[in-house]
Amino acid sequence: MPSPKHPIYNLQFALLCLSSFLFSASFNMLVPELPAYLSSMGGAEYKGYIIGLFTITAGIARPFSGKLTDKIGRVPVMAVGSLVCVICGLLYPLLTTVAGFLWLRLFHGFSTGFKPTATAAYVADIVPSNRWGEAMGIHGLCFSTGLAIGPAIGSELTERFSINAMFYCSSLIALLSIIILMNMKETLKKKERFNFSMLKMHRKELIELRVLPGAFVTFLSYLSYGAILTVISDWGSHLGVANKGLFFMVFTISSLLIRFLSGKMSDRIGRVRIIKLSLFLLVIAMIMIARSDSALYLMLSSAVYGVATGMLSPAITAWIVDLSHPEYRGKAIATMYIALEAGIGLGAFVAGALFISDVTMIPLTFYVIGALTLIAFLYLQFIYKPTAFKEKAHES
Repeated sequence: MPSPKHPIYNLQFALLCLSSFLFSASFNMLVPELPAYLSSMGGAEYKGYIIGLFTITAGIARPFSGKLTDKIGRVPVMAVGSLVCVICGLLYPLLTTVAGFLWLRLFHGFSTGFKPTATAAYVADIVPSNRWGEAMGIHGLCFSTGLAIGPAIGSELTERFSINAMFYCSSLIALLSIIILMNMKETLKKKERFNFSMLKMHRKELIELRVLPGAFVTFLSYLSYGAILTVISDWGSHLGVANKGLFFMVFTISSLLIRFLSGKMSDRIGRVRIIKLSLFLLVIAMIMIARSDSALYLMLSSAVYGVATGMLSPAITAWIVDLSHPEYRGKAIATMYIALEAGIGLGAFVAGALFISDVTMIPLTFYVIGALTLIAFLYLQFIYKPTAFKEKAHES
């Protein structure tokens, strides 16, 4: 474990942030264009599957990525995640049927099932525990910048050239992410050589029980993101938003500075306090999106949503690391991401089921998601009690 005075602003951390920026831009630049692309192939009724299938395999991959992160190292697992994006970017132009597209979305989910798990473990390895919140905030800032820029670039490439050009660009950006990873030092001290027996999962290896409170809150708080990914493009078009990626850009930009500040605040006043505030703002954002009646009001709602998620992400990731045992850090982070992907997937399926092609159902979708998010806030406020010594110290 690095000492408390160990600097976090070093070359390894900078390379990690750059790789994550490229990775997030690579897969997220596709999102705004995929609903219309699927509709053009005759699969409009499967819009909810675009995100839902992606998150299914991401969730399935989490126990494996967590185990491999703790066994063979952080860097190889990160590289596998980026490699999936490279392959998928090359295959989208070739698989032009609805069935082929849906199978590819299923495969594409392995990318986020691997890379973020190992990335969070890498951050925790190279940063002292009293600055985990700050480091997660800075890394999240870079990751979120990629999420913000990606959709805008994807829409621009599609409009100026073609959707296939956008797919190939996504593949190239993911390849650059891998090249950066190859120049990073492995942080796992006791590495093992990969063998296929590692892919055999025992029941106790699936989740880390120590972090279940954090996983529960993660699950409920990310329902909103699944719903947004599924229907916000249609809601924006209905309200007169021309660029499909604009909502994503506004909410991500609004989250950038707050990520850094909230991460540092969680180091000082406690993770749970910051998380409760972010959940409250998240419920407000869902209500605002549901009540939007103009493009301007929707962008304002997007900004509030960005602040909420910008506060939530670094604090909840640091909280998970607080609760975990160092030897099982990969498994703990994987457990959090299983919950995250399950939340996104369920949110996407709920939104797809309620919406289909009736835009008047979108407000109801966000009211339902807001009510479910409120449960997470009530759980932390009235039910959850800190148990770990380190966590009590943070909350004192």
